Amino acid sequence: MGTKLQERLSKIKLVIFDVDGVLTDGKIYCGVNGECMKVFNTKDNLGITRLRSTGMEFGIITGRESTFVKDYAATRDIQYVYQKTCDKLPIFEDLRKKLGLSNEEVAYMGDDLIDVPVMEHVGFAGCPADAMPCVKKIAHFISQYNGGCGAAREFCDLIFEAQHSCDI
Repeated sequence: MGTKLQERLSKIKLVIFDVDGVLTDGKIYCGVNGECMKVFNTKDNLGITRLRSTGMEFGIITGRESTFVKDYAATRDIQYVYQKTCDKLPIFEDLRKKLGLSNEEVAYMGDDLIDVPVMEHVGFAGCPADAMPCVKKIAHFISQYNGGCGAAREFCDLIFEAQHSCDI
């Protein structure tokens, strides 16, 4: 890890994720009775749990609304959850100010056009391997994994490693 990246990651105090395409593979499974389901990856869960154990704050800002997201956030102890939000930048700014953080102290992982405004403002922006080209263009970090398949884990591990100087 380069010195410049180490410095950038050492400042992070809040990690925010998009959901569809980042914490999930972006697919929404619908049953014959209209019920919908999303699938979260246990590897990503462990990355969040591990980094959360260090006192890191977490948030979710997502364009869709789902009880699955609310339940997922509760099981991961993610306190800041904003759903049905197409304009994510004002939510990001409000949360950042509420927590008394600078832009440089926030990391964000997104995968699509809706995430770009926030990614342009944070100290560390990441995306999954299968993110849209416009997102990859501005990301500081592109995971080797697709959304819902370990990208969030790799993102968390990178921050953990920079802040705790240990092998993963």
